[in-house]
Amino acid sequence: MAIPFRALLAALVFCSQYVLAAPTLTVYTYPSFVSEWGPGPAIKERFEARCDCTLDFVALDSSVAILHRLRLEGESTPADVVLGLDASIMADARRTGLLAPHGTSLSALDLPIAWNDDTFVPYDWGYFAFVYDTEQLEHPPTSLDALINAPDDLKIILQDPRTSTPGLGFLLWMKKVYGDRAAEKWQALQPHILTMTKGWSDAYFSLFMNGEAPMVLSYSTSPAYHMAVDNTDRYQAVAFDEGHYLQVEVGARVRTSDQPELAQRFLAFMLSPAFQSEIPLKNVMYPATDLGDELPDVFERLIRPEQTLYFEPQTVADNRRTWIDEWLNATAQ
Repeated sequence: MAIPFRALLAALVFCSQYVLAAPTLTVYTYPSFVSEWGPGPAIKERFEARCDCTLDFVALDSSVAILHRLRLEGESTPADVVLGLDASIMADARRTGLLAPHGTSLSALDLPIAWNDDTFVPYDWGYFAFVYDTEQLEHPPTSLDALINAPDDLKIILQDPRTSTPGLGFLLWMKKVYGDRAAEKWQALQPHILTMTKGWSDAYFSLFMNGEAPMVLSYSTSPAYHMAVDNTDRYQAVAFDEGHYLQVEVGARVRTSDQPELAQRFLAFMLSPAFQSEIPLKNVMYPATDLGDELPDVFERLIRPEQTLYFEPQTVADNRRTWIDEWLNATAQ
């Protein structure tokens, strides 16, 4: 029986659409990256214009949640790229065996530390810092010691180091400065802690921005957003005498990805001006490459820590559980 021409044409169109369907690159990241005010929407549009593909961002709670999801899914994970891990959990992520070498040139990097890792590609960096409300606090403490020894009525908002990247960063900051005395310093800090939230957004937007406390653990770059977008100098970061702990955020491609070449292209794209130019005011961090005159002027007005504090990723991986247990024991007393 002859096949009607229209039926044959419809079948050919369907088949051609199936064969020529654009591939999808699935990227695990965190919510603020893909929010309407974050860099994700513009990055998606720019990469899709180059790749003839669909870029699918999957937002998980935090960098810690990204690692947990990767471990849980194992080799069956649909992720092609993980974006938003940081140096403090890099070694743990590497131990999963689920990540592949990036194969990307790192010659364009401009970081406060040397970087030659073959798996993780940095895309931004910043320092953990306390941001304070100048209308609530005229003279903030200018060191960890001064914060710990401040009057008990000075309250701060922190994040849980088990679930929050800044929370873990502050734990490492305390450990780097105080070493074996960290537990006693945590105990001494307790009267100042108003609350400890699960994540950064709850601490910053839900509590700090609503005036619940005059200081919150955040980033040295946070005031850049307020100055550039909100047009206010009200919220500022304070430089601590001991120095500040460094965060470097990274991306990596997943070994089991069915789009390995596309994943590699995305990692290379991360270091391009099209990606990096979205970082300063949308992820509110320093870009991983030198943007020159394209870096917003407000970044010249941010604090500049005199000392960069940093543990090698393997050191964090080897001690993280012990240091968290130390914090739990100290704060439970």
